[in-house]
Amino acid sequence: MKIPFFKPIFIAGLAAFVAGCGSSAPAIVSTPIENIDSMPLKVTDLTETELKGWGGADLVSDTIPGMSVQKAYNEIIKNNKGKTVIVAVVDSGVDIDHEDLDDVIWTNEDEIPNNNKDDDKNGYVDDIHGWNFLGDAVKENLEYVRILKKLKPKYDGIPASSVKPEDKEEFALYQRAKAEYDKEYNEALGMKNQYEGISQQLKMAHEAVSAKLGKEDYTLAELQKMEATTEEMKQYQSFLSQVMTNVEGDIPSAIGQLQEAIDYFSGRLDSHFNLNLDGRAIVGDNPDDLNDRNYGNNDVTGPTPDKEDIKHGTHVAGIIAAERNNNIGINGVANNVVIMPIRAVPDGDEYDKDIALAIRYAVDNGASIINTSFGKYFSTHPEWVLDAIKYAAKHDVLIVNAAGNEGLNLDENTVYPNDQDVKNPQEIADNFLTVGALNYKYGSGLVAGFSNYGKTNVDVFAPGTKIWSTTPNNEYEYLQGTSMAAPAVSGVAAMIRSYYPKLTAEQVKQVIMDSGLTSSATVVIGGDPENTGKFNQLSTSGKMANLYNALILADRISKK
Repeated sequence: MKIPFFKPIFIAGLAAFVAGCGSSAPAIVSTPIENIDSMPLKVTDLTETELKGWGGADLVSDTIPGMSVQKAYNEIIKNNKGKTVIVAVVDSGVDIDHEDLDDVIWTNEDEIPNNNKDDDKNGYVDDIHGWNFLGDAVKENLEYVRILKKLKPKYDGIPASSVKPEDKEEFALYQRAKAEYDKEYNEALGMKNQYEGISQQLKMAHEAVSAKLGKEDYTLAELQKMEATTEEMKQYQSFLSQVMTNVEGDIPSAIGQLQEAIDYFSGRLDSHFNLNLDGRAIVGDNPDDLNDRNYGNNDVTGPTPDKEDIKHGTHVAGIIAAERNNNIGINGVANNVVIMPIRAVPDGDEYDKDIALAIRYAVDNGASIINTSFGKYFSTHPEWVLDAIKYAAKHDVLIVNAAGNEGLNLDENTVYPNDQDVKNPQEIADNFLTVGALNYKYGSGLVAGFSNYGKTNVDVFAPGTKIWSTTPNNEYEYLQGTSMAAPAVSGVAAMIRSYYPKLTAEQVKQVIMDSGLTSSATVVIGGDPENTGKFNQLSTSGKMANLYNALILADRISKK
């Protein structure tokens, strides 16, 4: 399908002069751009190099909707040195030994390694590089499954008319949790069974055709030329031709992709929806008691030897701060940054207690930015997290949060964590920045099909589709989600706080929102071609984050 060009895009030019980031640097002018469609736009597929670095591309010179990262380094930052900024990554854990991250990991200088003492008296023993609030736990239920397990003995089979008035609210929560569980469990089971059926058919057809052609790595052309003498072989030929036409790679790779999908849904059934799983038991605390804080350990890489469960957090950390210009791997958005890994997000839904304490840990130990690339739609103790957000605001710490990946309007659906909700749109703090995800293609598909959005509850958009970054064991991989968009903005925020350290968290948030690039184009929302809207109405700012313009605006504000 051909994607139409954007309608004219008007970008608010920032007529600000920047004395670089040092007094001797030449002045930089943000050039006003009007009617971007008058420029040639990229209509061909991105090359591998372009795709791996598209998040840092420049809209004008590269015709790719990135954040103008390289342009900012070339024209503004250059060789200027800023202040080191600590960015806390509250996530699944981080591979702190990764070749592209090992030199940008925060070290607690006030703690003596491995002496089994709390030298800095911060409440955490030997927290050299951060803290692991999950201990050895990995697999977890979703929050509504935990709610269902807790309330089922009390309400299972009880009609609404028999529920006591004081239990009505709790009973309604039980009903919501049960309905969500029934829906999602059956969907996961159905998808698993469907993929298993397709995989079985594909293997049978591939085995038969391979035997006839005498090879397993046959091409589509060879398959189509094959003489099918039986009805069964004709069906195999037709089926395999359809598969090879619509997927990348050969049939064995398609079988492998199917197995990945089967494993994914099997894993969800075994953990996320497993009513018999008690993933928290190994931690040893009471997750419903915020004052029970003597738990976890200092192993921010988690308990699994293959480190597979910390892929998400490692990828996030690389987007923010992978070592720049070291001739290895990738360049993160920010320099002058160290990553504080805080493991608090399991394979399943996070506990509110862990998130609240993780935010407070980050604040108390010097982080000025906290990246929270996670979320859920049920919360048992949201007030704990809200109090932690307020605590961060009181201490001038910016929280950059992922909007979520369900293609939902957050002005109509509450996601946690948040600083506002559908019932109370008034923000509880001015330090919480929620980020939606962009696609790398112009036209109606600019917004990632999975990205949540909302004029009131999403603040800005940033690159989040097919992002190349660090993964455990010195590997690199494409991942996508608003989880990838948030750290891109955390990187921008870190650069602002590095070169303009006097700006407050509130000011940094506003700079990012005000300095972005905007568009009045009509885009597809939630991946549904029937659901469209103006891009500038999908977030509070209506804009795409842009490092180049953000530094220019930050400079102007810092001089007021």
